[in-house]
Amino acid sequence: MTGPSTNRPTRVLLVCHYFPPEIGAPQARLSEMSATWAQDGAEVQVLTGFPNHPTGIIAEGYRGKRRMVEQRDGCEVIRTWLYATPNEGFVKKTLGHLSFMFSSILLGWSKVRKPDVIVVSSPTFFSIFSAWVLSKRFRVPMVVEVRDLWPGIFVELGVLTNKYLIWFLERLELAAYKAAAAVVVVTDGFRQDLLKRGVPDRKIEVITNGVDLEFLQPGPPDSATRARLGVTGDRQLVVYIGAHGISHGLASILEAARQLEDFAHFAFVGEGAQKAALVEKAAADGVTNVTFLPGVPRAQVPDIIHSADILLVPLRDIPLFETFIPSKMFEFLGAGGVVVGSVAGEAAEILRSAGATVVPPEQPTALAEAIRELGADPDRRKRQAVEGREYVEQHYDRRMLARRYLALLQRTVRS
Repeated sequence: MTGPSTNRPTRVLLVCHYFPPEIGAPQARLSEMSATWAQDGAEVQVLTGFPNHPTGIIAEGYRGKRRMVEQRDGCEVIRTWLYATPNEGFVKKTLGHLSFMFSSILLGWSKVRKPDVIVVSSPTFFSIFSAWVLSKRFRVPMVVEVRDLWPGIFVELGVLTNKYLIWFLERLELAAYKAAAAVVVVTDGFRQDLLKRGVPDRKIEVITNGVDLEFLQPGPPDSATRARLGVTGDRQLVVYIGAHGISHGLASILEAARQLEDFAHFAFVGEGAQKAALVEKAAADGVTNVTFLPGVPRAQVPDIIHSADILLVPLRDIPLFETFIPSKMFEFLGAGGVVVGSVAGEAAEILRSAGATVVPPEQPTALAEAIRELGADPDRRKRQAVEGREYVEQHYDRRMLARRYLALLQRTVRS
């Protein structure tokens, strides 16, 4: 892979707030993309913060430092200080994002080699300013990756209500797209939203989330894992794994669990701003067939998928979420999981095409009925597991998507 005018490799700088060893969908996407770029011959530097998500506690081995450089999966990772805070509370999270915006420039600048192109992933939104400053400093193009429609989603969720603040943030968002040489979005719905708001079609490229098909493969259930997730006997094990946030409508899953106390056990695995409230609600409502577990390292995810009878992919019943595609559904399908999605729009279309079961979002009775029907039909679950794996192999191989991404970056450099 060559640069624009020499025989040296293309140099890519990735600016992102979140990166492994943190766990989560953004971390998985960005680390697997950048690792593939490096394997394909690019020189990749990653400018990020010290790992602390979602607990707000900086991981052991990274504490007490202002800056650190390490090697990870063929990439050089530059980490700078940030205000570490749990993934809860809008004000504290914003302060954390702002702290990285400043430290990535002030502390990271001197460690960055002159890149050919800068990629910045949003959210967090404020990282875009860091990338913009660095793109001006090095006089290289900037590519903005949009994984969430920010701040639009917070407006629909009711987190942002001040009309002046919303107006200001939307102006900043459009200014970022204007400054970018290219804008990468993860769904076609996001593309349509940006087109309606005046972003030129020539700038927008859809590169969806996908799955590492070597890491996530079908496998047998593990009895020890099932026991840890709380199930006994021949009851169905239904698992939600991921962020426990305001976007996911987990209260409706809890209600579905209450309706299925005679049939299934539910395990919630992960952390997030809504977890404490969910645990309290389960106790208050007397829901006994649930287990709450903390987030797990990525290496443990395949065992959980293999051990679940049914995996859940939920979103809130909000119009903007019809443009969202939860990345976890690709991982579940890739590992041979049986998926029930309580989603609408683009995500629902993909899941149906993959042979999965879909019900309307935030309708617990419909969800409970679908779980009971699917749980009672092992042959159908086997068929869905095979169909889902085949579907993502054909359409959502992350290595294939990463190579499309790198080709886009190289075209951006040449132009």
